[in-house]
Amino acid sequence: MNLLYLVFGENQHNHAQAYFSICSFLSQTEDFDRIYMMTDAPDFYKKLGNRVQILPITQEQLIDWQGEFQFFWRAKIKAIEYVCGLHPDECVLYLDTDTFLFGDINQLKKTLQNPVMHLKEGDLSALKSKTEKLMWQQTGNQSFGGMTINHAMWNAGVVGIPANKGLLITQLALNICDDMLKKEVTRRLIEQFALSVALFETGKLSPVSKFIGHYWSNKEEWNAEIQRLMADSFLKNNTLDDDIQTIGYFDFRKIAIHKRTPNTQRRLRKLIKKWFPSEDKGFV
Repeated sequence: MNLLYLVFGENQHNHAQAYFSICSFLSQTEDFDRIYMMTDAPDFYKKLGNRVQILPITQEQLIDWQGEFQFFWRAKIKAIEYVCGLHPDECVLYLDTDTFLFGDINQLKKTLQNPVMHLKEGDLSALKSKTEKLMWQQTGNQSFGGMTINHAMWNAGVVGIPANKGLLITQLALNICDDMLKKEVTRRLIEQFALSVALFETGKLSPVSKFIGHYWSNKEEWNAEIQRLMADSFLKNNTLDDDIQTIGYFDFRKIAIHKRTPNTQRRLRKLIKKWFPSEDKGFV
């Protein structure tokens, strides 16, 4: 199995999430499994040593992968295509940084005989957000990349490509993505939906949420816990093996994966910060 992470920029939260996720997999992976980190900030992964293979990415390559219409998340599909090209006869599992393995990796590997994504969010025609409604209006029962759109939206925090299908799936996803960009479909979920359609059309697509957690809606609490673990590791001078053991025995049920924060609460927080800004009282 080949795991792939894609992380850009200097935001330490993202890199700490990736380290936590990688350690959760390293607690169960075998010698013949590979972990690829595609990043423009390789220094954050020195502690992982040869347990992870770094694939440096430059700004020029990133711009090229964004394509004619300079869509940032098109690079996600291109990154998956790249690793599929390295190992066309093996499965590839792409992971967002805000994920972790809590299930049996051997059972997970069995599911990768077919395409997988994290979970099914629902038929695009029935989803309720403004973006999803608009996307359905723009794409429903129309052809993109040679596919007539009447599909479900799947969560792309995890994307699993079975052996021998990588280039077929990624090329179809790129065709759908580029066609939607050309026809000016609303951009926010294009790469996610393009992957949903491409994987559905090339095999029996199934979810892996019973093996892999994805805390995209509760990053604040998970980031705080991961930062606590990282500080603890630093202060105790833990080795990589120590961290792998700690995360391997971590109680993943202690923090909710999903958390709904009302938009009103977010707006009020922003207003309070604006109306009552903190004041700097002094410096050393």
